[in-house]
Amino acid sequence: MIYTNKQLYRAGCVPKNCGTQLYRVGCVPKNRGTQLYRAGHVPKNRRTQLYRAGHVPKNRRTPIRRCTRCSDLRKAEANMSFSGEVKEELSRLIPEARHCQLAELAAITGMCGSVCISASGRWSLKFHTENISVARKCFTLLQKTFNICSGVSVRLHKGGKNGTQIYTLLVRDHESVKNILRALKLLDEEGEVAEQVSPANQLLVQKSCCRRAFIRGAFLASGSISNPERSYHFEIACTSQERARQLGALIHAFGPDAKIVQRKKYFIVYIKEGAQIVDMLNIMGAHVSLMNLENIRIIRDMRNTVNRKVNCEAANINKTVGAAVRQMEDIRYLMEHRDVETLPEGLADIALLRLAHPDASLKELGEMLVPPIGKSGVNHRLRKLSRLAEDSRARQGGI
Repeated sequence: MIYTNKQLYRAGCVPKNCGTQLYRVGCVPKNRGTQLYRAGHVPKNRRTQLYRAGHVPKNRRTPIRRCTRCSDLRKAEANMSFSGEVKEELSRLIPEARHCQLAELAAITGMCGSVCISASGRWSLKFHTENISVARKCFTLLQKTFNICSGVSVRLHKGGKNGTQIYTLLVRDHESVKNILRALKLLDEEGEVAEQVSPANQLLVQKSCCRRAFIRGAFLASGSISNPERSYHFEIACTSQERARQLGALIHAFGPDAKIVQRKKYFIVYIKEGAQIVDMLNIMGAHVSLMNLENIRIIRDMRNTVNRKVNCEAANINKTVGAAVRQMEDIRYLMEHRDVETLPEGLADIALLRLAHPDASLKELGEMLVPPIGKSGVNHRLRKLSRLAEDSRARQGGI
């Protein structure tokens, strides 16, 4: 007697390691899917089918579910604005030279940092930001520049303004804070510092690379770029006019013409021209975002050029059609109230041609005459016909 594979499996004559093969060829009944899943005989690409058929027990469904954290990250990347993409790229750009690291950290400290002095006279340094890229960049700069591996903590506050998340980076160690402020030239001759840090010392931005780093840090801390598909706008918000002037001077040294305007309690350093925004991205080192912006600019410029040409052609056509309609009305009026043959020499020919070819352009009408004449000659004759029609209407009206 010959037994089938199903009968052998049900009778327990099939070894466990053959379960996967039998399942793949369809010899395993559906009600045994749960046992095969538990024994590990079901390949990963078939677990979804078992789950839908109800053969996967509830306590085993979690591993085959979609990872919600990865899904949230993908959604966040998809919804990230262009400004967020630029900051994400800049946050991963770490200067190699220590003087550039100090310049960038000085800009971040001046824009979103503050020095707190406790009752016992100990100092702490705080950084507040709504962008995790800025918090990560600041944390990395502190570690690389000052070798601070302890005493730095990052806190996340939910439910901030407009429901945003606020990241707070705190340096508690008194000596570490003094070393940071001393390196950033934020201490006076007596070794004192105000709670609100002052603009960066010019010694930190003497070199061109340091000025680039300073602008990059200022943008990371309090800058933004609008969606280039809608408009071109680059801005950095400063808390004081002195900082805004210093930042504007540094940007102007590279070429872009940055302007300053006051908005509520902030002084905004802004740029509106697309080409200058591209230069700013190049200055800060956001080359990938620069190429993306250039692609968008090319598409926008091409679309605008096509729209202008279409609008111009449409306007010319409307103008030509309107002029032709008026010319034919004048010619018909003259024919009703005056014999065409009595018209001056050349006017009768152009009048008959206009009536015969209402859609023809001035150039085409001129080429039909014998001898042919140019556009200006045709236009001159048609204007004469229009003046004759106006004079005739004036006489008919008793004027």
